[in-house]
Amino acid sequence: MVKGEKMNLIKPSYEILTEIDGERILKNIERAGRTCYKSEDKISQDSAIKFVKMISKRGHHSVIEHESISINFICDRGVTHEMVRHRLCAYSQESTRYCNYKGGVTFIIPPWINIKPGEYTGEKDLKSEIGIDDGIWFKSMLSAEQDYKDLIAHGWNPQQARSVLPNSLKTEIVWTANIREWRHIFNLRCSKAAHPQIREVMFPALKELNEKIPVLFEDLYEEYREE
Repeated sequence: MVKGEKMNLIKPSYEILTEIDGERILKNIERAGRTCYKSEDKISQDSAIKFVKMISKRGHHSVIEHESISINFICDRGVTHEMVRHRLCAYSQESTRYCNYKGGVTFIIPPWINIKPGEYTGEKDLKSEIGIDDGIWFKSMLSAEQDYKDLIAHGWNPQQARSVLPNSLKTEIVWTANIREWRHIFNLRCSKAAHPQIREVMFPALKELNEKIPVLFEDLYEEYREE
């Protein structure tokens, strides 16, 4: 059995890569939208918010497609299987074909698992008692990591050895979509019907975008924040 660096367990996270200038975004949307009415002469220093609210209320959501946002998510592979189901988006994802994890594999801790983030080589590294179910998951991750490293040591390349890695494998994905599509995404992925692990990253992202551009996201945030 090949020994190496410790298995790493982490919580999921996200980072909004687009520099969000709410005022600029709303002004660009207004400028595009007023083309429909040839009302560019009504553009003023503070007219964008009122205009975007008006078109949103009327259901003219195609106008907000003129602005897009990129978000980098760090989550497990199972979550990204759901993310990439969305259309009209661009994705760039960490590749298990080319990334070699022989130095140590990183896994995402599901929200229902009561294990703290950190580096582990075995159950002796756990700082507190864990339940039977949590222990089964933990030992499965240890085994998957060791099997992967053993196969790499025996000459398998990453695209072959990845077959023993579980959905809990950490991955990183940059996801770009226009604002109308993001609204659709949040509407599906922040609801109670969504998988707990995708809600774990999607609602905080919605919350931050609402803080930056409330005109475009406040209704969704208000709908889902109590769920």
